[in-house]
Amino acid sequence: MNKRSGIESRKKIIAAAMDVFSGKGYAKACIREIAEAAGISIGGVYLYFRNKEELYLSLLKNEMHDSAVKTEEIVEHAESPAEALSKYLKMHLEYALKHRELILLHIREHGFVFGMDIKRRFFREQRKLIEKIITGGIRRGEFRRCNPRETAKLVMGSLRGIVLSIALDNVVVTPRMLNEFILNGLLNKRENRK
Repeated sequence: MNKRSGIESRKKIIAAAMDVFSGKGYAKACIREIAEAAGISIGGVYLYFRNKEELYLSLLKNEMHDSAVKTEEIVEHAESPAEALSKYLKMHLEYALKHRELILLHIREHGFVFGMDIKRRFFREQRKLIEKIITGGIRRGEFRRCNPRETAKLVMGSLRGIVLSIALDNVVVTPRMLNEFILNGLLNKRENRK
C-alpha cells in the first residue's frame, strides 16, 4: 500500500465515522458499520485505528485541525480585522448548525473532559488568533483600545456558549446577530469619542 492510498483510506474512514457517530451515537456505533460506510474492510480500519476510541479521537483532532486551517485562511485573506472576525464567527456558527448532532453526541456521551488536551490546545490557538485579529484592528484604528488577550477570551467564551446553546437548546443565532453583538463593542465609534 502506498502512502497516498493510505492517506485516502484514513480520510474515508474518518468521514464515514463522522456520519456513523453523528447518526447512531458513539455507544451504538461499531467499527463494522464504519468500515461498511467507508467501503473498507474491518481489518482495513484496524490498520489505521486500534479501536473505536482512537478513531473518535482522530475524528476530533481532524475536525479541529480542519477548523484551524480554515480560520487561518480566513484571517489571511480578509481585507480588514473586522472582516476577519466577522468571517471567523460566521464559520463557527455554520459549523455548529451543520454538525449539531456531533456536538450533542460529544456532550451526551463523553462530557467535556474527553479529549481535553486536544480541545485545550485548539482553543488556546484559536484565542491567540482572535487576539491577533483584535490587536491588528486596534493598530489600524478600526477597533477601540482594549486588552486584546482579555477581549479574545470574552469573544471565545461567548462563541463557545452560543455553539452550546445551538446544540443543546436549538437556539437560533445568525452570523449577523453575533457580528453585531461582538463588533459593536469593538468598532471604534469616533463620533462617540468627541
